[in-house]
Amino acid sequence: MDEFKEDEIESILYIGREVSAVYKIPPLKANEGHRAQEWGDLGNPLWKGRIRIIERGSGVALQFEDATTVFAKADYDPAKPCVEAVLDSSRYFVVRVEDNGRRAYIGMGFLERTDSFDFNVALQDYTKRWRAAKNPSAAQSNEPSPHLPAGPKKDYTLKEGQTFSISIPGKAKATPGNTDAGLDLFGSSSGGSGFSSSGGGIPALLPPPPSAPRKR
Repeated sequence: MDEFKEDEIESILYIGREVSAVYKIPPLKANEGHRAQEWGDLGNPLWKGRIRIIERGSGVALQFEDATTVFAKADYDPAKPCVEAVLDSSRYFVVRVEDNGRRAYIGMGFLERTDSFDFNVALQDYTKRWRAAKNPSAAQSNEPSPHLPAGPKKDYTLKEGQTFSISIPGKAKATPGNTDAGLDLFGSSSGGSGFSSSGGGIPALLPPPPSAPRKR
């Protein structure tokens, strides 16, 4: 990606204000990924500053900078990502930096896992938009889900004056003309408390026993 033009609109996708970068990366072993534990003293990086993910019309770049200077910049191409996560930590990454045909790999790390999570999300969101722009037909999301039944939606709401009853196994069916006007979820055949006096309902309470005569 060429240098950003002055008249391009700039959008900041992410800002990491506390980033440790420029760890010495050992040669990558065949068929293995990078490991942060092999970078030496992680508490003593060669450079500290912030990282910004900047989007403009010409593309996206990762920019490492401090208060006065831009330390390094890496163009981000979703087809060939310049960022790779390490195998042994969620806070450290390897970034490929290119300048005038020269290529270098630097290690970078975040102090907090939440910062590295937000960094990942920002790159993933941009990658999704990039793929949608490359293949708009595959990004259509207005089609109905194949897991939902086709056809118009049915209205199952009760109209005014309509009622329904639920039959519970083991309960006696109510005789016609003796049903309650409202919803009867427990199958009782009379109004009032909603409990049946027979047929499996709560039995009627017996009167209390007479009190014993007091001794004089």
